Amino acid sequence: MSNIIEYSGEPNDAAIALFLEDENGDKLTDILVDALDDAFRILSDEIASHPLN
Repeated sequence: MSNIIEYSGEPNDAAIALFLEDENGDKLTDILVDALDDAFRILSDEIASHPLN
């Protein structure tokens, strides 16, 4: 079993360009903040599952 966690929700360059073209920076910011929240949750879960001795 692999410990690698794949995240398929990464926005590609074309999607980012569309957000910027439509001047929809707030929605792009929301997506990026959600991605960061997910990353921090994954890291927190990983740290909790491997206590330091």
